[in-house]
Amino acid sequence: MTRFVPPFDRRPPVDAPGAAGLTGTERRAPEKRHGLERLAVIQENVLDVARSAGYEGYSKHDALNAPCLEAIAGSSRWARLLAIQAVMRSPLHVRPLIGARRARNAKGLSLFARALLTRYRVLGDQASAEEARQLLTWLAAHPSPGFPWTAWGYPYPWQDVGFFAPRHFPNRVVTSFVVQALLDGYETLADQRLLDVAVQAAEFLLKAPTTLYEDERHRCVSYVPSETVSWIVLDVPALTGAAVARLAALRKDAGLMREATRLMRYVVSKQTDYGAWYYADPPRASHITHDNYHTGFILDAILEYGTAAQSSEFEDAYRRGLHFYRERLFEPDGAPRFMHDRKYPFDIHGAAQGIITFARAQRASYGGCDLSARVLNWTLANMYNARTRWFYYQKHRLFRTPIRLLRWCQAWMAWAIGCHLECCGSPS
Repeated sequence: MTRFVPPFDRRPPVDAPGAAGLTGTERRAPEKRHGLERLAVIQENVLDVARSAGYEGYSKHDALNAPCLEAIAGSSRWARLLAIQAVMRSPLHVRPLIGARRARNAKGLSLFARALLTRYRVLGDQASAEEARQLLTWLAAHPSPGFPWTAWGYPYPWQDVGFFAPRHFPNRVVTSFVVQALLDGYETLADQRLLDVAVQAAEFLLKAPTTLYEDERHRCVSYVPSETVSWIVLDVPALTGAAVARLAALRKDAGLMREATRLMRYVVSKQTDYGAWYYADPPRASHITHDNYHTGFILDAILEYGTAAQSSEFEDAYRRGLHFYRERLFEPDGAPRFMHDRKYPFDIHGAAQGIITFARAQRASYGGCDLSARVLNWTLANMYNARTRWFYYQKHRLFRTPIRLLRWCQAWMAWAIGCHLECCGSPS
C-alpha cells in the first residue's frame, strides 16, 4: 500500500518569506479566482457575525444555561434530558425567551480559529492570522476552572444518555478539538506557547479517567473524566488518537505515537463488515446508529493519524469507511442524510462535515473535491441566508429551522469553507 500524505498543506510561519497568498495557478485562472473570492467573502461574512457578537452565542444543547430550566430540572436525569431535548427540538428560537445565556464555546472558538488560519494560508490575510492568535491565546488562558488538568468542556450543564457533565466539566472531545486548533496555530504562526499548551492538554487526554477497555494493542477512553462512566462513544478514542498522533509527530515522541496507535486500533476494530461505525459500543447503548458527522469525525481522525504516523495500517478501513460515507450518508445532489437509514432533517453540521471530510480526502490523494463542491453548493443554495449571513440549523421536508446556533451553524461552516478553499480551491 502507498503511504498517506498530508491531508492539508502545512505552510510556513507568518514571518517566513512567501508564507501565504494565492498560487500561480490560481492567479492564472480568473474563473477559479472568482470562485475563491466568492467563498472568501461568504466565509468573512460568517466570521463577522461571530466577531460582532464577541464570539458568544447559543449552542445546541445549552437549555440548562437558562437559570429557570436549570432550577426546575434540578438533579433529575430525566428532567434535564427533557429540558435539553425540548429546547433543542423546538422549531422556534426559544432560547432568548427562556433566558438562556450566550457563552463562548471552546469547540466553536477552535473551529473559528482554524477558519481564520486558512484565510491567512490561502489569502495571505495577516489580520486573520492575528485574530486566530487572539482566539487561541484566549483558549489557552481559559481551560476548565477547578480541575487538575489543562482541558476544556462545554459552557453549560449537559445531560447525555450516559452521563451528566456540569458546566465547564472537561471532556476529551472538546479538548481534542482545542488541541488540533493549537497545533494548527503552532505550525502556521510558529508560536511555541501554543505547542506547550497542547502538550499539557495531551496529559489530560491520555491520563485522566477512565480507560474503558485496554489490552496490549488496543485502548478506549471515556468521553468525560469520571470513574462512574462506562459508556463507549467511538469518536472519542478516534479524536483523542488523532490529536495525540499529530502532537507525537511534531515532537518526534515514539511513546505518544504508540498510545495514539492503540486508540486508533480500538476504533478500527469496531468497523462493521460494510465499512461503517456505530456511534456507541455496544450499538444498543445509543439510538444513534450510523449518523453523518460522527462518521466524518472518525474518517478524519484515521486520516490524520495515518499522516502523522506515516503509516498505512488503517488505509483499508479508511477507504471502506469513505465509500460507506459517500454512498449511504449523502444524497446524489449533495444533501447530507441525517443517518444512513433516515433522510431528514438535513443538518448543517452534517453538511459542513461532508465538505471537510471530502476536501481532506482530496488533499490526501483519495479524491473528493467534486463531492466536497457538490455538498458545498447544495449547502449554499439550501442552508444559507445571504441577507442575515447565517446558516440555517436544519432543513426538514417542508420547512427550514432558522435557529441561530453560533458553534453548530457558523463555526462549522466557517471551518468547512476554509477546508474547501485550502484543499480544493473553487467550488465550481
